[in-house]
Amino acid sequence: MTLVAYFSPSGTTKRIAEILAKEADASLYEIVPETPYTTEDLDWNNDYARSTVEMKDLDFRPAMADTAAPVDTHDTILVGFPIWWYREPSIIDSFLDAYDFTGKTVIPFCTSGGSSARDATERMRGLLGEGVNVLDGAHFPASVDEDTIENWCEKMGLDD
Repeated sequence: MTLVAYFSPSGTTKRIAEILAKEADASLYEIVPETPYTTEDLDWNNDYARSTVEMKDLDFRPAMADTAAPVDTHDTILVGFPIWWYREPSIIDSFLDAYDFTGKTVIPFCTSGGSSARDATERMRGLLGEGVNVLDGAHFPASVDEDTIENWCEKMGLDD
């Protein structure tokens, strides 16, 4: 069984996660921070914005609203997020730390205007460690169409 878990403060990643869940016949779970991000928190041009401060500390783990994701009942977990400062947001690290992914396949997918998923994928491999199969991630621009997502699911063997 497949789970699509995603963090989407602006709605862009949510749209893609919903399409992926439909195409892969997967469960859908939203990763929600205990304290939601405001527009001001997401202002990457502001050195004092919450997201900027969090991303400067690689060990920072913002609290999640819950830890009820059904990770234990799924073999494949797609983890979606916007790229922040060339990597996954810290809330994704909180999610990865909260569950045991041993023996599972994790497939990152990100949204971004131009950054790739490469750095985030490598960082996630390091965070999850041995015993977790982290596949190369996918990058989707905000304007991605359903056909492109469907083709990616087919290529990844998720449309079965």
